[in-house]
Amino acid sequence: MNKPLRRIAIFCGLLILTLLLRDNWLQYVKANELATDDNNRRVNIARYSIPRGNIIVGGKPITGSVENESGDFKYKRTWVNGPMWAPVTGYSSQAFGANQLEKLEDGILTGNDDRLFFRNTLDMLTGKEREGGSVVTTLNAAAQKAAYEGLGGKKGAVAAIEPSTGKILALVSTPSYDPSKFAGTSGDDEKAWNAAQKKNNADDPMLNRALREVYPPGSTFKVVTAAAALENGVVSGIDDKTKTPDPYQLPDTRTDLTNQHGECKNATLRYALMVSCNTVFAKLADSVGNEKMIEQAEKFGYNNQELDTPVRAAESIYPEDNAPQNAMDGIGQASNRATPLQMAMVVSAIANNGKLMKPYMVDQLKTASLDTIETTDPQELSQAVSPETAQKLQEMMETVVYDPQGTGGKAKIEGARVGGKTGTAQHGLNNSEKPYAWFVSYAKVGDSAPVAVAVVVEDGAANRDDITGGGLAGPIARDVMKAVIDSKK
Repeated sequence: MNKPLRRIAIFCGLLILTLLLRDNWLQYVKANELATDDNNRRVNIARYSIPRGNIIVGGKPITGSVENESGDFKYKRTWVNGPMWAPVTGYSSQAFGANQLEKLEDGILTGNDDRLFFRNTLDMLTGKEREGGSVVTTLNAAAQKAAYEGLGGKKGAVAAIEPSTGKILALVSTPSYDPSKFAGTSGDDEKAWNAAQKKNNADDPMLNRALREVYPPGSTFKVVTAAAALENGVVSGIDDKTKTPDPYQLPDTRTDLTNQHGECKNATLRYALMVSCNTVFAKLADSVGNEKMIEQAEKFGYNNQELDTPVRAAESIYPEDNAPQNAMDGIGQASNRATPLQMAMVVSAIANNGKLMKPYMVDQLKTASLDTIETTDPQELSQAVSPETAQKLQEMMETVVYDPQGTGGKAKIEGARVGGKTGTAQHGLNNSEKPYAWFVSYAKVGDSAPVAVAVVVEDGAANRDDITGGGLAGPIARDVMKAVIDSKK
Protein backbone atom coordinates (compact mmCIF):
# COMPACT_ATOMS: atom_id res chain seq x y z
CA MET A 1 0.00 0.00 0.00
CA ASN A 2 1.44 3.34 -1.00
CA LYS A 3 1.86 6.09 1.57
CA PRO A 4 -1.19 8.26 0.65
CA LEU A 5 -3.56 5.26 0.79
CA ARG A 6 -2.11 4.18 4.12
CA ARG A 7 -2.76 7.64 5.56
CA ILE A 8 -6.34 7.59 4.29
CA ALA A 9 -6.86 4.11 5.79
CA ILE A 10 -5.48 5.25 9.18
CA PHE A 11 -7.66 8.37 9.12
CA CYS A 12 -10.78 6.32 8.28
CA GLY A 13 -9.89 3.87 11.03
CA LEU A 14 -9.64 6.71 13.54
CA LEU A 15 -13.03 8.02 12.41
CA ILE A 16 -14.61 4.59 12.90
CA LEU A 17 -12.98 4.26 16.35
CA THR A 18 -14.31 7.71 17.30
CA LEU A 19 -17.81 6.77 16.18
CA LEU A 20 -17.64 3.53 18.17
CA LEU A 21 -16.48 5.38 21.27
CA ARG A 22 -19.21 7.99 20.86
CA ASP A 23 -21.85 5.31 20.27
CA ASN A 24 -20.82 3.40 23.40
CA TRP A 25 -20.69 6.65 25.42
CA LEU A 26 -24.26 7.47 24.41
CA GLN A 27 -25.62 3.93 24.81
CA TYR A 28 -24.03 3.07 28.14
CA VAL A 29 -22.65 6.10 29.99
CA LYS A 30 -25.34 8.63 29.00
CA ALA A 31 -28.20 6.19 28.42
CA ASN A 32 -30.07 6.84 31.68
CA GLU A 33 -29.63 10.62 31.50
CA LEU A 34 -30.91 10.76 27.91
CA ALA A 35 -33.77 8.38 28.66
CA THR A 36 -35.03 10.59 31.48
CA ASP A 37 -34.31 13.98 29.90
CA ASP A 38 -37.45 16.13 29.86
CA ASN A 39 -36.56 17.24 26.33
CA ASN A 40 -36.83 13.61 25.17
CA ARG A 41 -40.41 13.56 23.93
CA ARG A 42 -40.59 9.82 24.35
CA VAL A 43 -40.16 10.33 28.10
CA ASN A 44 -43.35 12.39 28.33
CA ILE A 45 -45.20 10.12 25.91
CA ALA A 46 -44.41 7.21 28.22
CA ARG A 47 -45.23 9.27 31.35
CA TYR A 48 -48.69 10.14 30.07
CA SER A 49 -49.40 6.75 28.45
CA ILE A 50 -51.10 5.51 31.64
CA PRO A 51 -53.36 7.16 34.22
CA ARG A 52 -51.26 8.95 36.82
CA GLY A 53 -51.49 7.66 40.39
CA ASN A 54 -53.48 9.73 42.84
CA ILE A 55 -52.84 12.01 45.79
CA ILE A 56 -55.11 10.92 48.65
CA VAL A 57 -56.76 12.91 51.44
CA GLY A 58 -58.87 11.15 54.05
CA GLY A 59 -59.05 7.98 51.97
CA LYS A 60 -60.32 9.79 48.87
CA PRO A 61 -58.38 10.91 45.77
CA ILE A 62 -58.17 14.65 45.18
CA THR A 63 -56.61 14.07 41.76
CA GLY A 64 -57.45 11.94 38.72
CA SER A 65 -56.71 11.42 35.04
CA VAL A 66 -58.77 11.91 31.90
CA GLU A 67 -58.12 10.42 28.45
CA ASN A 68 -57.21 12.91 25.74
CA GLU A 69 -59.14 12.83 22.49
CA SER A 70 -56.03 13.48 20.35
CA GLY A 71 -52.26 13.97 20.48
CA ASP A 72 -49.33 11.86 21.64
CA PHE A 73 -50.20 12.14 25.32
CA LYS A 74 -52.95 9.67 26.16
CA TYR A 75 -53.87 10.87 29.67
CA LYS A 76 -54.04 14.30 31.31
CA ARG A 77 -54.02 15.17 35.02
CA THR A 78 -57.19 16.40 36.73
CA TRP A 79 -57.94 17.74 40.22
CA VAL A 80 -60.96 17.79 42.49
CA ASN A 81 -61.39 21.41 43.61
CA GLY A 82 -57.98 22.36 42.22
CA PRO A 83 -57.68 25.86 43.73
CA MET A 84 -58.27 24.53 47.26
CA TRP A 85 -55.69 21.74 46.93
CA ALA A 86 -53.07 23.38 44.69
CA PRO A 87 -50.97 24.57 47.70
CA VAL A 88 -50.68 20.89 48.69
CA THR A 89 -50.38 19.05 45.39
CA GLY A 90 -48.79 21.64 43.13
CA TYR A 91 -49.35 21.18 39.40
CA SER A 92 -48.48 18.52 36.81
CA SER A 93 -48.57 19.89 33.28
CA GLN A 94 -47.73 18.24 29.97
CA ALA A 95 -46.40 21.57 28.76
CA PHE A 96 -44.97 23.27 31.85
CA GLY A 97 -43.64 20.45 34.05
CA ALA A 98 -44.57 19.94 37.69
CA ASN A 99 -43.90 21.21 41.21
CA GLN A 100 -44.51 20.33 44.87
CA LEU A 101 -45.87 16.83 45.59
CA GLU A 102 -46.60 16.22 41.91
CA LYS A 103 -42.90 16.67 41.16
CA LEU A 104 -41.31 15.30 44.33
CA GLU A 105 -43.33 12.06 44.16
CA ASP A 106 -43.41 11.81 40.36
CA GLY A 107 -41.69 8.40 40.37
CA ILE A 108 -44.41 6.90 42.57
CA LEU A 109 -47.26 8.57 40.70
CA THR A 110 -45.98 7.45 37.27
CA GLY A 111 -45.02 3.98 38.49
CA ASN A 112 -41.35 4.51 37.55
CA ASP A 113 -39.86 4.61 41.05
CA ASP A 114 -37.14 1.99 41.68
CA ARG A 115 -39.12 0.79 44.70
CA LEU A 116 -41.84 -0.36 42.29
CA PHE A 117 -39.42 -2.50 40.23
CA PHE A 118 -40.61 -5.84 41.64
CA ARG A 119 -44.27 -4.94 41.22
CA ASN A 120 -43.68 -3.68 37.67
CA THR A 121 -41.77 -6.86 36.78
CA LEU A 122 -44.65 -9.05 37.98
CA ASP A 123 -47.13 -6.95 36.02
CA MET A 124 -44.98 -7.25 32.88
CA LEU A 125 -44.79 -11.05 33.23
CA THR A 126 -48.56 -11.32 33.75
CA GLY A 127 -49.36 -8.90 30.94
CA LYS A 128 -50.88 -6.32 33.29
CA GLU A 129 -50.47 -2.68 32.34
CA ARG A 130 -48.14 -0.63 34.53
CA GLU A 131 -49.96 1.60 37.02
CA GLY A 132 -48.93 4.58 39.11
CA GLY A 133 -48.81 4.39 42.88
CA SER A 134 -50.52 6.76 45.30
CA VAL A 135 -49.40 9.41 47.77
CA VAL A 136 -51.40 9.37 51.00
CA THR A 137 -51.28 12.74 52.72
CA THR A 138 -51.76 13.78 56.34
CA LEU A 139 -54.27 16.47 55.35
CA ASN A 140 -57.71 16.76 56.93
CA ALA A 141 -60.29 17.51 54.22
CA ALA A 142 -62.70 19.28 56.57
CA ALA A 143 -59.97 21.53 57.97
CA GLN A 144 -58.71 22.36 54.47
CA LYS A 145 -62.20 23.32 53.37
CA ALA A 146 -62.78 25.45 56.47
CA ALA A 147 -59.51 27.29 55.89
CA TYR A 148 -60.16 27.86 52.19
CA GLU A 149 -63.70 29.05 52.69
CA GLY A 150 -62.68 31.14 55.70
CA LEU A 151 -60.18 33.11 53.67
CA GLY A 152 -63.01 33.65 51.20
CA GLY A 153 -60.90 35.01 48.37
CA LYS A 154 -58.84 37.32 50.57
CA LYS A 155 -55.09 37.25 50.15
CA GLY A 156 -53.64 35.13 52.93
CA ALA A 157 -52.72 31.69 54.19
CA VAL A 158 -53.50 29.04 56.80
CA ALA A 159 -51.29 26.28 58.19
CA ALA A 160 -52.56 23.74 60.71
CA ILE A 161 -50.54 21.00 62.45
CA GLU A 162 -51.22 18.07 64.76
CA PRO A 163 -48.87 18.96 67.66
CA SER A 164 -48.12 15.43 68.86
CA THR A 165 -46.91 14.17 65.46
CA GLY A 166 -46.18 17.16 63.22
CA LYS A 167 -48.76 16.04 60.66
CA ILE A 168 -49.89 18.97 58.52
CA LEU A 169 -53.70 19.04 58.66
CA ALA A 170 -54.39 22.06 56.47
CA LEU A 171 -52.30 24.14 54.09
CA VAL A 172 -54.14 26.87 52.21
CA SER A 173 -52.93 29.86 50.20
CA THR A 174 -55.20 32.40 48.53
CA PRO A 175 -55.70 33.64 45.91
CA SER A 176 -54.98 30.28 44.35
CA TYR A 177 -55.04 28.73 40.87
CA ASP A 178 -56.62 25.71 39.20
CA PRO A 179 -53.85 23.37 37.96
CA SER A 180 -56.39 21.57 35.74
CA LYS A 181 -56.55 24.62 33.47
CA PHE A 182 -52.99 24.19 32.21
CA ALA A 183 -52.47 20.45 32.62
CA GLY A 184 -52.50 19.91 28.84
CA THR A 185 -50.79 21.39 25.78
CA SER A 186 -53.54 23.42 24.07
CA GLY A 187 -53.63 27.12 23.43
CA ASP A 188 -56.14 27.50 26.26
CA ASP A 189 -53.68 25.79 28.62
CA GLU A 190 -50.98 28.25 27.61
CA LYS A 191 -53.31 31.22 28.21
CA ALA A 192 -54.26 29.88 31.65
CA TRP A 193 -50.58 29.37 32.53
CA ASN A 194 -49.65 32.90 31.48
CA ALA A 195 -52.59 34.37 33.38
CA ALA A 196 -51.35 32.74 36.60
CA GLN A 197 -47.80 34.12 36.36
CA LYS A 198 -46.76 36.94 38.69
CA LYS A 199 -45.66 39.16 35.79
CA ASN A 200 -49.25 39.05 34.50
CA ASN A 201 -51.10 38.84 37.82
CA ALA A 202 -50.14 41.09 40.71
CA ASP A 203 -51.87 38.75 43.20
CA ASP A 204 -49.32 36.03 42.32
CA PRO A 205 -51.73 33.08 42.70
CA MET A 206 -48.97 30.51 42.21
CA LEU A 207 -47.11 31.71 45.30
CA ASN A 208 -47.60 29.25 48.15
CA ARG A 209 -48.04 31.78 50.94
CA ALA A 210 -48.36 29.13 53.64
CA LEU A 211 -44.91 27.69 52.91
CA ARG A 212 -42.98 30.11 50.74
CA GLU A 213 -43.93 33.63 51.86
CA VAL A 214 -42.43 35.29 54.94
CA TYR A 215 -44.24 38.02 56.85
CA PRO A 216 -43.48 40.12 59.92
CA PRO A 217 -45.27 37.98 62.54
CA GLY A 218 -46.27 40.99 64.61
CA SER A 219 -47.58 40.39 68.09
CA THR A 220 -47.97 36.64 67.57
CA PHE A 221 -44.20 36.48 68.10
CA LYS A 222 -44.64 37.74 71.65
CA VAL A 223 -45.24 34.14 72.76
CA VAL A 224 -41.65 33.37 71.65
CA THR A 225 -40.32 36.40 73.52
CA ALA A 226 -42.28 35.32 76.59
CA ALA A 227 -40.75 31.84 76.23
CA ALA A 228 -37.24 33.30 76.02
CA ALA A 229 -37.83 35.46 79.10
CA LEU A 230 -39.13 32.50 81.12
CA GLU A 231 -36.45 30.06 79.93
CA ASN A 232 -33.64 32.52 80.67
CA GLY A 233 -34.91 33.59 84.08
CA VAL A 234 -35.61 37.20 83.09
CA VAL A 235 -39.05 36.68 84.64
CA SER A 236 -40.22 33.81 86.81
CA GLY A 237 -43.94 34.05 87.48
CA ILE A 238 -46.40 35.05 84.78
CA ASP A 239 -48.30 37.13 87.33
CA ASP A 240 -45.27 39.03 88.62
CA LYS A 241 -44.81 42.71 87.74
CA THR A 242 -42.34 43.26 84.88
CA LYS A 243 -41.12 46.73 85.97
CA THR A 244 -41.75 48.18 82.52
CA PRO A 245 -42.23 51.91 81.91
CA ASP A 246 -44.88 53.20 79.53
CA PRO A 247 -43.75 54.58 77.14
CA TYR A 248 -40.55 52.53 76.87
CA GLN A 249 -37.49 54.15 75.34
CA LEU A 250 -35.81 51.78 72.91
CA PRO A 251 -32.22 51.00 74.01
CA ASP A 252 -29.48 53.30 72.69
CA THR A 253 -32.08 55.66 71.18
CA ARG A 254 -34.39 58.51 72.07
CA THR A 255 -37.33 56.75 70.43
CA ASP A 256 -40.30 55.98 72.65
CA LEU A 257 -42.32 52.83 72.06
CA THR A 258 -45.98 53.06 73.08
CA ASN A 259 -49.02 50.80 73.33
CA GLN A 260 -52.40 50.82 71.66
CA HIS A 261 -54.35 49.11 74.43
CA GLY A 262 -54.38 48.49 78.15
CA GLU A 263 -52.52 49.73 81.21
CA CYS A 264 -49.08 48.38 80.37
CA LYS A 265 -46.90 50.12 82.94
CA ASN A 266 -45.33 47.40 85.13
CA ALA A 267 -47.81 44.91 83.66
CA THR A 268 -47.55 41.21 84.45
CA LEU A 269 -46.54 38.83 81.69
CA ARG A 270 -50.03 37.34 81.58
CA TYR A 271 -51.72 40.73 81.27
CA ALA A 272 -49.13 41.97 78.79
CA LEU A 273 -49.82 39.07 76.44
CA MET A 274 -53.56 39.41 76.90
CA VAL A 275 -53.68 43.05 75.77
CA SER A 276 -50.48 42.82 73.68
CA CYS A 277 -48.22 45.36 75.42
CA ASN A 278 -45.44 46.34 73.01
CA THR A 279 -43.43 47.99 75.77
CA VAL A 280 -43.25 44.88 77.95
CA PHE A 281 -42.10 42.52 75.23
CA ALA A 282 -39.63 44.94 73.65
CA LYS A 283 -38.03 45.40 77.09
CA LEU A 284 -38.00 41.64 77.66
CA ALA A 285 -36.31 41.03 74.29
CA ASP A 286 -33.64 43.57 75.21
CA SER A 287 -33.15 41.97 78.63
CA VAL A 288 -32.80 38.50 77.09
CA GLY A 289 -30.37 39.84 74.49
CA ASN A 290 -30.03 39.18 70.78
CA GLU A 291 -27.97 36.01 71.10
CA LYS A 292 -30.41 34.29 73.47
CA MET A 293 -33.40 35.52 71.46
CA ILE A 294 -31.92 33.90 68.34
CA GLU A 295 -31.29 30.71 70.30
CA GLN A 296 -34.90 30.56 71.50
CA ALA A 297 -36.33 31.34 68.06
CA GLU A 298 -34.20 28.60 66.51
CA LYS A 299 -35.53 26.06 69.01
CA PHE A 300 -38.97 26.84 67.57
CA GLY A 301 -37.69 26.30 64.00
CA TYR A 302 -36.42 29.72 62.91
CA ASN A 303 -33.29 30.11 60.76
CA ASN A 304 -33.71 26.63 59.25
CA GLN A 305 -32.83 26.62 55.55
CA GLU A 306 -33.73 22.96 55.02
CA LEU A 307 -37.21 22.47 56.42
CA ASP A 308 -38.78 19.95 54.02
CA THR A 309 -42.42 18.90 54.38
CA PRO A 310 -41.38 17.32 51.81
CA VAL A 311 -41.98 20.58 49.91
CA ARG A 312 -39.30 22.94 51.18
CA ALA A 313 -40.51 25.84 53.31
CA ALA A 314 -38.91 29.27 53.09
CA GLU A 315 -36.51 30.14 55.89
CA SER A 316 -38.06 32.10 58.75
CA ILE A 317 -35.54 34.58 60.10
CA TYR A 318 -34.75 35.97 63.52
CA PRO A 319 -31.70 38.10 62.69
CA GLU A 320 -28.50 39.17 64.35
CA ASP A 321 -29.36 42.75 65.23
CA ASN A 322 -28.33 45.70 67.38
CA ALA A 323 -30.11 46.44 70.65
CA PRO A 324 -32.94 48.70 69.40
CA GLN A 325 -33.67 46.45 66.44
CA ASN A 326 -33.59 43.35 68.64
CA ALA A 327 -36.20 44.99 70.89
CA MET A 328 -38.42 45.51 67.84
CA ASP A 329 -37.69 41.99 66.59
CA GLY A 330 -39.02 40.81 69.94
CA ILE A 331 -42.47 42.23 69.16
CA GLY A 332 -42.47 40.66 65.69
CA GLN A 333 -41.36 43.71 63.72
CA ALA A 334 -38.04 45.05 62.34
CA SER A 335 -36.31 42.23 60.38
CA ASN A 336 -38.22 39.39 62.05
CA ARG A 337 -39.87 37.29 59.30
CA ALA A 338 -41.87 34.05 59.45
CA THR A 339 -43.97 31.79 57.28
CA PRO A 340 -47.45 30.81 58.46
CA LEU A 341 -46.11 27.25 58.81
CA GLN A 342 -43.40 28.54 61.16
CA MET A 343 -45.88 30.27 63.44
CA ALA A 344 -48.04 27.13 63.48
CA MET A 345 -44.90 25.26 64.59
CA VAL A 346 -44.41 27.71 67.47
CA VAL A 347 -47.92 27.18 68.81
CA SER A 348 -47.71 23.44 68.14
CA ALA A 349 -44.65 23.13 70.37
CA ILE A 350 -46.32 25.11 73.15
CA ALA A 351 -49.43 22.89 72.97
CA ASN A 352 -47.23 19.76 72.94
CA ASN A 353 -45.61 20.57 76.31
CA GLY A 354 -42.63 22.22 74.67
CA LYS A 355 -41.73 19.46 72.21
CA LEU A 356 -41.51 20.54 68.56
CA MET A 357 -42.24 17.85 65.98
CA LYS A 358 -41.12 18.13 62.36
CA PRO A 359 -44.07 19.10 60.12
CA TYR A 360 -44.84 16.73 57.26
CA MET A 361 -47.68 16.18 54.78
CA VAL A 362 -46.98 12.75 53.23
CA ASP A 363 -48.14 9.93 55.47
CA GLN A 364 -47.57 6.94 53.17
CA LEU A 365 -46.51 5.98 49.66
CA LYS A 366 -48.43 3.03 48.20
CA THR A 367 -48.40 0.85 45.10
CA ALA A 368 -51.41 0.71 42.79
CA SER A 369 -52.48 -2.43 44.65
CA LEU A 370 -52.31 -0.45 47.93
CA ASP A 371 -49.24 -2.20 49.30
CA THR A 372 -47.31 0.24 51.50
CA ILE A 373 -43.93 1.28 50.13
CA GLU A 374 -42.99 3.80 52.78
CA THR A 375 -44.49 5.30 55.93
CA THR A 376 -43.35 8.58 57.46
CA ASP A 377 -42.50 8.31 61.15
CA PRO A 378 -42.97 11.38 63.35
CA GLN A 379 -39.66 13.08 64.12
CA GLU A 380 -38.79 15.38 67.02
CA LEU A 381 -37.00 18.56 65.97
CA SER A 382 -36.29 20.02 69.41
CA GLN A 383 -37.44 20.58 72.96
CA ALA A 384 -38.34 24.20 72.30
CA VAL A 385 -39.13 24.99 75.94
CA SER A 386 -39.42 23.02 79.16
CA PRO A 387 -42.80 21.46 80.00
CA GLU A 388 -43.08 23.94 82.89
CA THR A 389 -42.60 26.93 80.57
CA ALA A 390 -45.00 25.43 78.03
CA GLN A 391 -47.65 25.17 80.75
CA LYS A 392 -47.18 28.84 81.69
CA LEU A 393 -47.43 29.88 78.03
CA GLN A 394 -50.63 27.87 77.67
CA GLU A 395 -52.13 29.63 80.68
CA MET A 396 -51.25 33.00 79.17
CA MET A 397 -52.59 32.14 75.72
CA GLU A 398 -55.85 30.86 77.19
CA THR A 399 -56.23 34.15 79.06
CA VAL A 400 -56.07 35.91 75.67
CA VAL A 401 -59.15 33.93 74.59
CA TYR A 402 -61.23 33.68 77.77
CA ASP A 403 -60.60 36.87 79.73
CA PRO A 404 -63.16 39.59 78.82
CA GLN A 405 -60.26 41.98 78.12
CA GLY A 406 -58.51 39.47 75.85
CA THR A 407 -58.21 40.02 72.11
CA GLY A 408 -58.92 36.43 71.05
CA GLY A 409 -62.46 35.83 72.26
CA LYS A 410 -63.78 34.96 68.78
CA ALA A 411 -61.70 31.76 68.78
CA LYS A 412 -63.70 30.05 71.54
CA ILE A 413 -64.97 26.54 70.75
CA GLU A 414 -67.61 24.77 72.83
CA GLY A 415 -66.22 21.61 74.37
CA ALA A 416 -62.58 22.60 73.88
CA ARG A 417 -60.01 24.76 75.63
CA VAL A 418 -58.44 27.27 73.23
CA GLY A 419 -55.25 29.27 73.60
CA GLY A 420 -54.41 32.01 71.14
CA LYS A 421 -52.53 35.18 70.28
CA THR A 422 -53.54 37.95 67.93
CA GLY A 423 -51.19 40.02 65.84
CA THR A 424 -51.40 43.05 63.60
CA ALA A 425 -48.10 43.39 61.77
CA GLN A 426 -46.92 46.61 60.19
CA HIS A 427 -46.51 46.48 56.42
CA GLY A 428 -44.67 48.75 54.01
CA LEU A 429 -42.22 51.60 54.46
CA ASN A 430 -43.12 53.54 57.61
CA ASN A 431 -46.21 51.34 57.96
CA SER A 432 -47.63 52.96 54.82
CA GLU A 433 -49.58 49.91 53.64
CA LYS A 434 -52.44 48.06 55.29
CA PRO A 435 -51.19 45.77 58.06
CA TYR A 436 -51.27 41.99 58.14
CA ALA A 437 -53.79 40.36 60.48
CA TRP A 438 -52.49 37.28 62.32
CA PHE A 439 -53.95 34.74 64.69
CA VAL A 440 -52.14 31.72 66.12
CA SER A 441 -53.85 29.21 68.36
CA TYR A 442 -54.31 25.66 69.57
CA ALA A 443 -57.29 23.70 70.84
CA LYS A 444 -57.22 21.11 73.60
CA VAL A 445 -59.83 18.44 74.22
CA GLY A 446 -59.18 16.83 77.57
CA ASP A 447 -55.43 16.35 77.92
CA SER A 448 -54.69 16.19 74.19
CA ALA A 449 -54.18 19.00 71.69
CA PRO A 450 -55.38 17.77 68.28
CA VAL A 451 -54.59 20.94 66.35
CA ALA A 452 -52.49 24.11 66.26
CA VAL A 453 -53.07 26.70 63.58
CA ALA A 454 -51.66 29.94 62.19
CA VAL A 455 -53.66 32.33 60.00
CA VAL A 456 -52.46 35.45 58.21
CA VAL A 457 -54.74 37.72 56.21
CA GLU A 458 -53.68 40.46 53.81
CA ASP A 459 -57.02 42.17 53.34
CA GLY A 460 -56.62 45.10 51.00
CA ALA A 461 -60.39 45.62 50.89
CA ALA A 462 -60.87 46.25 54.61
CA ASN A 463 -60.77 49.61 56.34
CA ARG A 464 -57.37 50.07 57.98
CA ASP A 465 -58.87 50.53 61.46
CA ASP A 466 -60.85 47.27 61.10
CA ILE A 467 -57.79 45.10 60.43
CA THR A 468 -57.09 43.09 63.57
CA GLY A 469 -55.88 39.58 64.13
CA GLY A 470 -58.78 38.78 66.42
CA GLY A 471 -61.36 40.18 64.03
CA LEU A 472 -60.16 38.91 60.64
CA ALA A 473 -57.97 35.87 61.35
CA GLY A 474 -59.42 34.58 64.64
CA PRO A 475 -62.72 33.27 63.25
CA ILE A 476 -60.87 31.42 60.48
CA ALA A 477 -58.60 29.73 63.02
CA ARG A 478 -61.63 28.80 65.12
CA ASP A 479 -63.40 27.15 62.19
CA VAL A 480 -60.29 25.18 61.20
CA MET A 481 -59.77 23.92 64.76
CA LYS A 482 -63.44 23.03 65.10
CA ALA A 483 -63.32 21.09 61.81
CA VAL A 484 -60.42 18.99 63.12
CA ILE A 485 -62.13 18.35 66.46
CA ASP A 486 -65.45 17.42 64.83
CA SER A 487 -63.74 15.05 62.39
CA LYS A 488 -62.34 13.04 65.30
CA LYS A 489 -65.73 12.49 66.95
